[in-house]
Amino acid sequence: MLIKTIPVGQLETNCYVVTDEKSLDCAVIDPGDESNTILDYLEEHKLRCRAVFLTHGHYDHVGAVEAVAEETGATVYMNRLDDAEERRDPHFPFHLPAEGEYYGDGDSIEIASLRFEVIGTPGHTPGGVSLRCGEALFTGDTLFRGSCGRTDLVGGDMEEELRSLRRLCSLEGDYEVYPGHMDSSTLARERLFNYYCRAAMNL
Repeated sequence: MLIKTIPVGQLETNCYVVTDEKSLDCAVIDPGDESNTILDYLEEHKLRCRAVFLTHGHYDHVGAVEAVAEETGATVYMNRLDDAEERRDPHFPFHLPAEGEYYGDGDSIEIASLRFEVIGTPGHTPGGVSLRCGEALFTGDTLFRGSCGRTDLVGGDMEEELRSLRRLCSLEGDYEVYPGHMDSSTLARERLFNYYCRAAMNL
């Protein structure tokens, strides 16, 4: 598995391209902006994008979804609770197209040899999810290195956020954590040093 991080947009949202190196099939996670940058990477490395996964529906994570999906033919996946028709708020501008699919806690999607497991992690948004693939954990804006997602926007809920952090921190073993913004980390590090994770584990 090859993971490429592409920071995009004014908020430097981390878009991830996760590739099965044998087949060159891949998934794109949170294409928030700069579709040309993302598509150029796919073309340069001769990758076939099979899926676009959204960790949540905020504008800075969905800005390039339509362009990437249209160009590649990939299926778009998101949680229904963050769909624009559910939220009706400018922070949630994206509505899943008819050919897309809603997903939620417990679902799994296979891309070649890669298996993406959906973990419901609401709090930052009602439909927030994290994606587990092998030893990688893509946490969107639920868990950051040393912090967590804000909950003061429409649909945010700090109690839900803490429950989601507790759930992530309770996963067995260690994972590489790939958040929606800023640097990557490990789950072991966050369990030890992240104030919010420590508070969540004490609930």
